[in-house]
Amino acid sequence: MKPDTCPQPGWEVIGVIDTEGDCAEWDFPADPGAVRTARAVVRRQLGEWGLTALGDVTVLLVSELVTNSLRYASGPIVVRLVRQAGPLGILLVEVSDPVPDPPRERTAAPDDEGGRGIQLVARSSRRWGTRPGRTGTTGKTVWFELALPG
Repeated sequence: MKPDTCPQPGWEVIGVIDTEGDCAEWDFPADPGAVRTARAVVRRQLGEWGLTALGDVTVLLVSELVTNSLRYASGPIVVRLVRQAGPLGILLVEVSDPVPDPPRERTAAPDDEGGRGIQLVARSSRRWGTRPGRTGTTGKTVWFELALPG
């Protein structure tokens, strides 16, 4: 595990799991501050990879998924970025939490205060989906893909 060098003073990150190579992963507490912190570390990592063109959409979608996790989860939230190079290069973004129930895409009424997050992920990404948590754990991972620029 790489030393905890990414967080800035005041950021609440349980741990930086890895930020080497083509993968970066962070573990956040189930705390409202996690949304702001996740946005900051994701934007920073995209900048380090030269992917600032994907910054706004990636940060927006990560915010939606981390917010969804916070509404329903009481355990840690993991955000993972994987840069997959090649002719059809993609940025894979995953948000995992300990709640096994997958989110549902639904149609929100014009005056509903919520219900648009998964619609936003579905419409803004190349592909998206969910899968069960890692082997031996409960929970789920919600993921989406964005095409790499170029």
